[in-house]
Amino acid sequence: MEKLNYLIYSSVRNSSCTEDQIQNILKSCKKNNPGNSVTGMLVHSKNYFLQFLEGEENDLLKLFNLIKKDDRHSKVLLLNKGEIKERMFPTWHMGYKDADIDEITFISEASIDDYEIFNKLLKGEIIHDNKVLKMLSRFYKLL
Repeated sequence: MEKLNYLIYSSVRNSSCTEDQIQNILKSCKKNNPGNSVTGMLVHSKNYFLQFLEGEENDLLKLFNLIKKDDRHSKVLLLNKGEIKERMFPTWHMGYKDADIDEITFISEASIDDYEIFNKLLKGEIIHDNKVLKMLSRFYKLL
């Protein structure tokens, strides 16, 4: 059995990508991810996607290669990946949140640093730092 891994990417949502298409993405995730033991979370806005995926490395890389070819978005950028000891979303074959990037307000234990990291991720800036997983964990608990 392979080690558990995670992958975070951002992309630019194409203007032709409708809310119905996003629902189709989620249906597809809920149908296909359980068989591949993939769990995670998708955050989207009018302009961006940010997705956190977790599972075995080979499964994640195959899925990411498919995601890169999807015409509902462009400028797909791998932001961070690595090994994790346990899943952040063990029961979420794909959680999701519609978020207006310009109006995200943290109302919990999140710090100014967390806010800055999250906004950098949404805008496609690569961050190789352990703070990313801790911040995403706190953010997703708010959802």
